[in-house]
Amino acid sequence: MSQPVLYLVDLVAVTVLAFGLYFPRHRRRDLVVAYLGVNVGVLAVAATLATSSVGAGLGLGLFGVLSIIRLRSTELSQTEVAYYFAALALGLLGGLGATTGWLSLAGMALVVGVMAVVDHPRVLRRAQSQSVVVDRALTDRAELTRYLEELLGAEVRGVSVQRLDLVNDTTWVDVRYTEPRARRRATAVPTRAAAAPLPVPDAALPAPREAAPFAPLTPATTTPARPERTEVRA
Repeated sequence: MSQPVLYLVDLVAVTVLAFGLYFPRHRRRDLVVAYLGVNVGVLAVAATLATSSVGAGLGLGLFGVLSIIRLRSTELSQTEVAYYFAALALGLLGGLGATTGWLSLAGMALVVGVMAVVDHPRVLRRAQSQSVVVDRALTDRAELTRYLEELLGAEVRGVSVQRLDLVNDTTWVDVRYTEPRARRRATAVPTRAAAAPLPVPDAALPAPREAAPFAPLTPATTTPARPERTEVRA
C-alpha cells in the first residue's frame, strides 16, 4: 500500500478519535490539540525513519520514549492517557505501515473502534470512584465502609485509605462504589376537576354597608339682583 494513502487514513482516524469521540465526551480543547499534534509528529518521524534500515526498531524505541512523557502542567486522567496512547499508535501505524499493508489499516480501525466502545457513557456507567475526605478518623474498615455508604447513598465496592490524620480527626480515602439504579418515574395521577365552591352560610358573609342618604344639593350662591332703574322726567 502506498504511503500517501496511509497518511490520509491516519489523518482521518485521528480526526475521528479527537473530534468524533474525545471532544464530544470530555470537552477539553487543549488535549484535542495535543492529540492531533502528537499524532502528526509521530507520523512524520516514523515515516522518515521507515526509509532507513533501522526504522522499525527505532520507531518502537520512539514509542517507548514518548510513552514516559508526563505533562506536569495539568493532570491527566487514565481515560485521557488512553486517548494519548491511541493517538501515538495511529501515528506509528501510519508511518511504519507501508510494508504491512492492510494490517496497518486493520490496526487503526481496531484502535478507534475499541476507544469508541469502551469510552461510551453507557459502558459501566454505574461504577464510580472518587477521593473523599471524611471528617472523622476511622480506623475500622467496616465502620468506614458503612459511613461511606450512608454518605454516598451507594454500595461501596472498595476502599483505599490514603491518609489517616488523628490530630485533625480526618480520613482521606479513595472509594469505589456502584450507584443505585435510577428509580422509575412515578406515573402522574390525573388531577380531578376543580370542585365547585361550597355555599357559604349567610352568617359568615360580611354585613352589607348601609348606603348613606344623599345630601341635598346646596344651591349655588346667587348674586343679588340689581335694582331696576326708574326714569324720572322733569
